[in-house]
Amino acid sequence: QVQLVESGGGLVQTGGSLRLSCAVTTTRNIFTFNVMGWYRQAPGKQRELVAHIISGGITNYADSVKGRFTISRDHAKNMVSLQMNSLKPEDTAIYYCNAISSSNGANYWGQGTQVTVSS
Repeated sequence: QVQLVESGGGLVQTGGSLRLSCAVTTTRNIFTFNVMGWYRQAPGKQRELVAHIISGGITNYADSVKGRFTISRDHAKNMVSLQMNSLKPEDTAIYYCNAISSSNGANYWGQGTQVTVSS
């Protein structure tokens, strides 16, 4: 009933930029999401929060990406994006889009998109 599809990953050199986008599609228009965000998981590490945005526009970032990444949300298109600048090798990971339902708190995840930053 809910599908999250990420795009925009790829290979970039240190200092480069990438923009990730996540489109949320639902079979029924009753689905709304009060939190949308991005997580990442590097090989051998746990999945961690990168950034999220709450209805009303409040944002939260991991300390490691503050000042470099910017999350934004388009409510009309049901999309969330992550602009990543000044990328570092340690940003290399699979990035997952996440959405939390307003009605029941259910978590929805995308399939993930690979981001690789070469040194």
